[in-house]
Amino acid sequence: MKLTELNNDQLIKLCVSGNQSAQLEIYNRYYKAMFNTSLRIVKNNYEAEDIMQDSFLMAFTKIKTLKNHARFGSWLKRIVVNNSIYHYKKNNKNKEVPLDDVLYKIEDGPDGISSDYEFTTLKAQQILNTLKTLKDNYRIALTLNLIEGYDYEEISKIMNLTNANCRTTISRAKESLRQKLTTTFA
Repeated sequence: MKLTELNNDQLIKLCVSGNQSAQLEIYNRYYKAMFNTSLRIVKNNYEAEDIMQDSFLMAFTKIKTLKNHARFGSWLKRIVVNNSIYHYKKNNKNKEVPLDDVLYKIEDGPDGISSDYEFTTLKAQQILNTLKTLKDNYRIALTLNLIEGYDYEEISKIMNLTNANCRTTISRAKESLRQKLTTTFA
């Protein structure tokens, strides 16, 4: 039987025993999602790629500690998120924000809407671009909550906040995003 025909639980069992072909198959199944998760936090393709690779290495070296193989995907995602936040904070302690990260450009077609996107895609892209302009803790909290699907308790652990502070941060981040979007779409 080919590895591509095995389910994740079977592949994880092979990974625990050190099967590199099974590790490659797991990597192929998860790398895109893990790269996108990291990219939304660190905002740099090369860094996201490195973080994703490091996270897979870490996961495969510690896979024997995973008790429930069915939770591999969420366990791996937690590793990626934690590594991404760590690297982002480490690299951006005293770094100036490039103007391109604050401002976004939309090339308008003759009808006022970018000819490369449908209107809904354009709005979604504007929202994601506006999300990038928020303060770092707001952007990370909203990304974890709205895009990655973490609940308040998980976010408070990841970001090292109290539960009340996490709720306040997300509430303020939503309001800040709402205000920026109001001026963008007005």
